[in-house]
Amino acid sequence: MSELLLVRHGETEWSRNGRHTGWTDLPLTAHGEEQARALRPLLSGRKIAQVYASPMVRALRTAELAGLALPRIDPDLREWDYGGYEGITTAEIHRERPGWYLFSDGVAPGPDAHPGESPEQVGARADRVLARIAPQLRAGKGDVALVAHAHFLRVLAARRLGLPAGAGGLFTFETGTVGVLGTEHDRPAVVAWNARSL
Repeated sequence: MSELLLVRHGETEWSRNGRHTGWTDLPLTAHGEEQARALRPLLSGRKIAQVYASPMVRALRTAELAGLALPRIDPDLREWDYGGYEGITTAEIHRERPGWYLFSDGVAPGPDAHPGESPEQVGARADRVLARIAPQLRAGKGDVALVAHAHFLRVLAARRLGLPAGAGGLFTFETGTVGVLGTEHDRPAVVAWNARSL
């Protein structure tokens, strides 16, 4: 079976400042572009059969700079809809909701276009992505790369490992790094995480 490569986009101004960035379409910072370019040697050594990316510019630019040409855009790879917490830091949220935790509590309602998502709703999107790529992974003709966002990819990793969506909170995911999900004894397993080289 092929491996699943999870690529978190490079740094943006809001990721650097810890602000929840869902639908706000921010570009990479200069440092974020450097992070994305630095992934090229790691990824060029892999046989990658297919690349999928979030429609957000930060993911698409990361794919381009990392050498992952012509990704298929998958709207299900977009980041968590943070609703009323878009652009707000965890510390700011804790002033109003002490003890709040994204992976169990979800978010405050937002505007009509971005009402927010629960962990289970994000998990359902991750499950759709995993179902679509499962035949490619089983075919064993090359790895599948997903270029997307930290919180979404953490949930997707949890679901791939057979865990509930909220278990995505067990993983951290730094900007401009790669997670590799493979198998051990025919069961999904983490091969590498927060990798900048393999």
